[in-house]
Amino acid sequence: MHHTYPLLNVQVRTPRLTLVGATDDLLERLVPIIRDGILDPGQMPFDDPMSLYEDSPQREWKWLRGIWAGRARADPQWWRFYFVIMADGSPVGMQDLIGTNFAAFGTVATFSWLRPSFRQRGFGTEMRSAILHLAFAGLAAREASSEAFADNEPSNGVARALGYEPNGTTWATRRGHPAPLIAWKLTRKRWERIRRDDIQLTGVRGLLAGAGTRSGVAGAAVRGACQG
Repeated sequence: MHHTYPLLNVQVRTPRLTLVGATDDLLERLVPIIRDGILDPGQMPFDDPMSLYEDSPQREWKWLRGIWAGRARADPQWWRFYFVIMADGSPVGMQDLIGTNFAAFGTVATFSWLRPSFRQRGFGTEMRSAILHLAFAGLAAREASSEAFADNEPSNGVARALGYEPNGTTWATRRGHPAPLIAWKLTRKRWERIRRDDIQLTGVRGLLAGAGTRSGVAGAAVRGACQG
């Protein structure tokens, strides 16, 4: 289905999953997962404020409002592109790409969550590989960053597996309690070493104006890396 809003037409396909622009229909299909909760008892992988720590139904309401607000803002100064992860024909999580003053810096950050039953099966690494391909091959990013609490080994393990380098530490609160965060960075040069040829991009031209890309560089990247 073609959408009037071009950000919803973007897809990133890998052999195992597809990242699809987060339409309201797909978000509704994710609501039962959010309602049931995606966190195990005592698990605190996200920094504050975080709607996923709330009790239902505030959890679902705040989660939807946050996506709607972020999705509505897409300008060169700040953007957040929301993607639903489709695997085995069903939505199983989300993967976001975030840029701040991207035209000047060319840097992005990522955020994601995954349905519990799909964890420890390689999907975390696969979906991060997909969003990095969009950033570097589709938008000509210079560098990608990520942060994870020191005890969040799954997220830190994905960063190590994909060639990120440690980039210092900081502190943040989760449910009001302070905890150390590990910062990671992945340069374009390091990404090129592990660049895959089995990831397809569709509809990326629709992102360019909102992302505030360096048009010449990004345009060349899009022509060489995607379809549609």
